[in-house]
Amino acid sequence: MNLTSLTLSEAAHLLTKREMSPVELTRAHLERIEALDPEINAFITVTPELALTQAEVAQEDILRGETPDGESLGPLHGIPIAIKDLYQTKGVRTTSGSKFFADRIPENNAAVVDSLLAEGTILLGKLNMHEIALGVTNVNPHYGACRNPWNINRISGGSSGGSAAALSARLCLASLGSDTGGSIRIPASLCGIVGLKPTYGRVSLRGITPLSWNLDHAGPMARRVLDVAHLLQAIAGYDPLDPASINIDADDYITSIQDGVQGWRIALATDDFFTARTDPEIIQSVNQAARTFQD
Repeated sequence: MNLTSLTLSEAAHLLTKREMSPVELTRAHLERIEALDPEINAFITVTPELALTQAEVAQEDILRGETPDGESLGPLHGIPIAIKDLYQTKGVRTTSGSKFFADRIPENNAAVVDSLLAEGTILLGKLNMHEIALGVTNVNPHYGACRNPWNINRISGGSSGGSAAALSARLCLASLGSDTGGSIRIPASLCGIVGLKPTYGRVSLRGITPLSWNLDHAGPMARRVLDVAHLLQAIAGYDPLDPASINIDADDYITSIQDGVQGWRIALATDDFFTARTDPEIIQSVNQAARTFQD
């Protein structure tokens, strides 16, 4: 079994059944990062020692069947993830893709990082990004360009390019990005993964380097829609310490996810503004997707 080819949900199922361990899963991803990332450059910082320590703790929890506090184990327990390098991580440098923060070691985690670690996730490292999240190419002058795994001569998109490229190259099972003007959606599209820009105020921005306070969004990225739903379930919710956070209960993103799209209205842009300069194979793919919705 190729452990790095699993989706988050598939890996969670195998972990729950004890058919593999978090340590095995983490080692497989660290080995793939070591082999492939020098060419892709999705990571600014890799944290192998921390990851293996967290994996060992997660493995003990799974063998016990619960956390040391008696809490049940969720679907993210033992899952190796990586995080865009503008999320503060306690004791792990957070550069925001800039030389000005090259040696910054935060004393606290961003709120959503705490949420994911509380769910038992394992931190593989911090991901490359467009400097200060202000751009869409992820050609970073300080840490090098993040390349598209489908074609290393192409850009990964930005600003969350490392988050998308790492997923596409199977260097992690999930990641976090941020979106102010397309910074999750653009690299997700270019790298062929799933990225979600949540409703403003749904996910805490506390501990994330700001680009625009009233436009920034923190969001999940993965290789499947269901996996993104599991991540959003973990990070969504009210944060009283974030002035942008909305005080309403988080939705249930999992229960009805397989219900299909019957009754939905789907908008399809077909005028020259969208199609005049678009490659024919892209138009063909979009039309094929539209037919799928129609059917």
